[in-house]
Amino acid sequence: MKIFLKQSKSFIIAITLVFIINACSDNYLDETKEYTIDSENYFNSEEDYYQALVGAYDLLQSTYVNVMLGEIASDNTLCGGESATDVVGFQQIDDMIHTEVNSNLKNVWDWMFAGVNRANYILEFQNKTNFEGRNVIIAEARFLRAYYNFELVKWFGAIPLKEMRFTFGDETSIPRSSVEDVYAFIEADLQFAVNNLEYTAPQVGRVTKGAAQALLGKAYLFQDKFTEASTVLDNLIINGPYDLVTDYNTIFENAGENGIESVFEVQYTDAEGAGFGCLQCSEGNVAVGFNGIRNYTGPTFDSGFSFNVPTQEVVDQFEAGDLRKDVAILDIDAWATANGATYGTGYEHTGYFNRKYIARQGDLNTGDQNLTNPNNYRAIRFADVLLMAAEAFNRSGLDDIKAQNYLNRVRRRAFGVMDNSFDVTVGGNALTDAIYHERRVELVGEGHHFFDLVRTNRAAQEIDGFTSNKNEVFPIPIEEIQFSNGNWSQNTGY
Repeated sequence: MKIFLKQSKSFIIAITLVFIINACSDNYLDETKEYTIDSENYFNSEEDYYQALVGAYDLLQSTYVNVMLGEIASDNTLCGGESATDVVGFQQIDDMIHTEVNSNLKNVWDWMFAGVNRANYILEFQNKTNFEGRNVIIAEARFLRAYYNFELVKWFGAIPLKEMRFTFGDETSIPRSSVEDVYAFIEADLQFAVNNLEYTAPQVGRVTKGAAQALLGKAYLFQDKFTEASTVLDNLIINGPYDLVTDYNTIFENAGENGIESVFEVQYTDAEGAGFGCLQCSEGNVAVGFNGIRNYTGPTFDSGFSFNVPTQEVVDQFEAGDLRKDVAILDIDAWATANGATYGTGYEHTGYFNRKYIARQGDLNTGDQNLTNPNNYRAIRFADVLLMAAEAFNRSGLDDIKAQNYLNRVRRRAFGVMDNSFDVTVGGNALTDAIYHERRVELVGEGHHFFDLVRTNRAAQEIDGFTSNKNEVFPIPIEEIQFSNGNWSQNTGY
């Protein structure tokens, strides 16, 4: 699935769209068609809206870099790679010495705004043609706009907002909206999505009511709106169709994709491989190859580029008996000894790899397994929802017993027990700390930890090199500041 937007300078501008669209009755990422579209003469049929919607979904695939950097920026992993100069932008973020000149941060900015613009393209013409089910497509577009804007506000703080497509010159006239206004915009989009979507999607991988509720709850949590978060997340837990899978080990294998624990999942395919000249051109998950074992030969896994390597400190966070440890973390020395495998050591080698997202042998892959993979990204899991709800009930002071119950549902699965052997029974601040700990070990390798540390004001004490009142957000790319001609100021400290 691919859609190309013409750009002027580095700000995303939709003038003419060239869609390479996938359409299938079961999964909308399976087959390819090509269309050349004059945007002003489009949106005359349901099919037009559908094709544009697929284009809006397409930018989700580029969030592989958001996931990797969400780990590398935290204290969960080191950058790794071949050497200290291998992907310098990653290395700088790992060391908290990044500046406004960073090509990888520019990718996050560009690709997320491309997603916003594609969603805005649909919403700009949402009333042009009426058809049954139009509100579902509009609700999905508004979810996607909220998702991309949520990524942008997490990474960069205040950002420009617009109801329609950004066009050339907007960067000199539209201000950066306050963080509060951005979140209000996100909330309105997600409320519409909640009210117009069902728990069952029209096709595998498309947005559901549950995804909208979960993202809305997360947006509330990031603003410390704990009462609002507890309400929407509790409603999702009670009324939604989701549950924890029994075996944590199955979640991250291909057979576990889009399962009962998946609230929202970014779909990847084997349709084509990436190249270093255009990583975002991949339909596969680039992070999987980047996370992989360097120069590996042996069973089960394919090789990769040894980035994003877990630290000993995060490995030690797992309690004795926690079944998640060997699923989340690959101890390569132990594995090689037991299985006769060989491997190379890269820069900052720790002896560990992010087992959730490294390439498996036998994955259907028509490209380079060292670079891309069809492994989906589990963007919002039901375990995450339970832990967000636990935090909301605890930090609001509303109900520590309910918070314990939701936390302990996750812990019982983690330790393979149905009784209270590993239950957390404390309340208050001690319960808050227990929830933070559980989020870290449950979601390690999934790109959430840096932002959890920032939103709970723990980053400065946990991340080496982190400077308070600066590193909570990342710098706006220098090109954007320059092109705004003084309209946008840089984030504090950069």
